[in-house]
Amino acid sequence: MKKTFPLTHPKKKPERLVEAIRADVNKYLKRERNKKRPDGVDFWDFDCKVGVTMDAAKTLHVTEVSKAVGDVLADGGETCYVELTTILGKRSKKPQAD
Repeated sequence: MKKTFPLTHPKKKPERLVEAIRADVNKYLKRERNKKRPDGVDFWDFDCKVGVTMDAAKTLHVTEVSKAVGDVLADGGETCYVELTTILGKRSKKPQAD
């Protein structure tokens, strides 16, 4: 998902627009996580970028996306760029301590 959301609207408050963006992101994540995984894949992981524009977007962990969308509004941005790319996740064993 690569999308630029406006944070200004003549009839809606910016806080409500941020909530709508967060709902869209969560809906997308849920939809992608429910897709069938290929053999040998343990989970779906995501590469996430959030920023005012595509060029200014920072790479984040998926758990930080919601806060970053709110931070874009707090910094005075008029748009919010969100990019979520699905990648294959493979669990690894933790190293055992001696």
